[in-house]
Amino acid sequence: MNTTRIRIDPDDPSTLPEGRIDAARVNATTEAEITAQERQDEDEALLDMARYARRVRRRMGLSQTEMARRIDVSPETIRNWEQGKRCPTGAARAVAGAGQGARDRAPRADVKTAATMPIGSEGGF
Repeated sequence: MNTTRIRIDPDDPSTLPEGRIDAARVNATTEAEITAQERQDEDEALLDMARYARRVRRRMGLSQTEMARRIDVSPETIRNWEQGKRCPTGAARAVAGAGQGARDRAPRADVKTAATMPIGSEGGF
């Protein structure tokens, strides 16, 4: 293995590594392209959350109706999460995640206990 030594002088920008950014492409990016990318990123995030919600429910071995009952939301809410139409709030995500972890570590009765804990002001589901 070869060792390469470089000297970087913060006062001399020409000594700074260039990295992987194509400056010309960044500078040529329009506001419309940035907005379109933001929308695409948000859509992908919703799909990731949908996959997560579905995976948690399936790992717990529950139907949508059973999962809804355990975390005190409507079955329609679970469907909306899994179809990417809505995203669980932080509290709902935490309760569902707690249920998944509880299933891996403890009997099913503990999952229900974790899923019915008070969720505070974020509740809204």
